[in-house]
Amino acid sequence: MKAYTEYLKFHTGTHRAYIHLTPQIEQIVSKSGIKEGMVLVSAMHITAGVYVNDNEDGLIQDIDQWLERLAPFNADYKHHQTGEDNGDSHLKALLIHHEVIVPITAAKLDLGTWQRIFYAEFDGQRDKLVIVKVMGE
Repeated sequence: MKAYTEYLKFHTGTHRAYIHLTPQIEQIVSKSGIKEGMVLVSAMHITAGVYVNDNEDGLIQDIDQWLERLAPFNADYKHHQTGEDNGDSHLKALLIHHEVIVPITAAKLDLGTWQRIFYAEFDGQRDKLVIVKVMGE
């Protein structure tokens, strides 16, 4: 088995952001030379996540509103007693999760018709990393 690793760096201009990663992941898979296997895409931070869904603006807004309803930004989180102010960001990241694994078949991402890979930032405006690890033959 072979493995190939790259890191993507993000520094969003907003507190929350949703970034379409599929084209970048496709390029990394192509560079890896791996034809059959899988790619792991994982946010390396506890206030960010990676998910697979449709690349449709209305849906992305719906996801953002849903997360804000479930884990609203407010001052009441016990985590804020540590001097932080991002308790909601941690909870939003738990809901989205931090990683996805996508199959590779015939040297291409084997996604469903509408499936795309996204990075979700919940505590932005600073440097963050995503690891992309391609594994297979």
